[in-house]
Amino acid sequence: MILVAGGAGYIGSHLVKELVKKEKVIVIDNLSTGHQKMVDENAVFVKGDIGDKSFLEEIFASFPIKAVMHFAANSLVGESVLHPKKYYENNVGSTMTLLHVMLKYGVKHLIFSSTAATYGIPTAGIIDETHPTLPITPYGQSKLMVEQIIQDYAKAYDLRFVSFRYFNAAGAHDSGEIGELHSPETHLIPIVLQHLAGVRKKVSIFGDDYDTPDGTCMRDYIHVTDIANAHILALESLLEGNRATAIYNLGNGQGYSVKEIIETCERLTGVKANVDVFERRNGDPARLVASSKKIEQELGWVPKRNIEQIIVSAWKWHQHHKSLGTTIL
Repeated sequence: MILVAGGAGYIGSHLVKELVKKEKVIVIDNLSTGHQKMVDENAVFVKGDIGDKSFLEEIFASFPIKAVMHFAANSLVGESVLHPKKYYENNVGSTMTLLHVMLKYGVKHLIFSSTAATYGIPTAGIIDETHPTLPITPYGQSKLMVEQIIQDYAKAYDLRFVSFRYFNAAGAHDSGEIGELHSPETHLIPIVLQHLAGVRKKVSIFGDDYDTPDGTCMRDYIHVTDIANAHILALESLLEGNRATAIYNLGNGQGYSVKEIIETCERLTGVKANVDVFERRNGDPARLVASSKKIEQELGWVPKRNIEQIIVSAWKWHQHHKSLGTTIL
């Protein structure tokens, strides 16, 4: 059985939907930001917090867990600056508790959900895994700290792990049943689509004077199901004993500017956006674009969905979710 911590969240729920086709899955989530309705019905769901040692020990004692996929974390960059204590306690402290219980019960396979925020302000146009890690926010720092802890545990306790540094996860499941549901929403594609669906009054651009072709920030967008498939490949590699430790970027290798994303959303939906331009936000890099050559060479993973497919899947989700009569803000 595979334990998915944070499996009711955006990326975790998409992973679970694919993983249940291959493995028995138990999801634990405290539902502070996740949604139980997003968890596939074929998975076992238990509400609880990975920082609760007795809760975790009960889970590990009750189920034959052979690997852990760890998505449980706070992930709002701006909030982390205002409330670093929350991020270090949850993202770092709770992970320490999880690792302690894993080792106690002899579970030595871990896949960790990290972030491109570990790189900070990039010094290269295309970022590979050798790029310096100099995070500029407590969120990025908390993820980097966990990466280092996991590496130290791997050396000392024979832990086998894969850590994924996501760039901009986006899109929704092909079924339209699950998708991106955050409150508040901070990601560009869902914000634009919420606006085009009539839920938001406008779209804001923060800075149009960057050193990019159209002056707006460029980001690398990767479909959430492509991310899920990378996790499954990594899990199979770990369980087969082929992979001891590895850190991988997950991205498409191509950057799209804020204006390009808005224009593409307009074209694919047939709806015109109302856009306001404001000053830059502190800490926004001009470009964040991944090289995913390492995972392609070592695990054979390549992203299958382009930016149009990402946006179309997300729009399908927003239309479906809106039809349920529920709010997406």
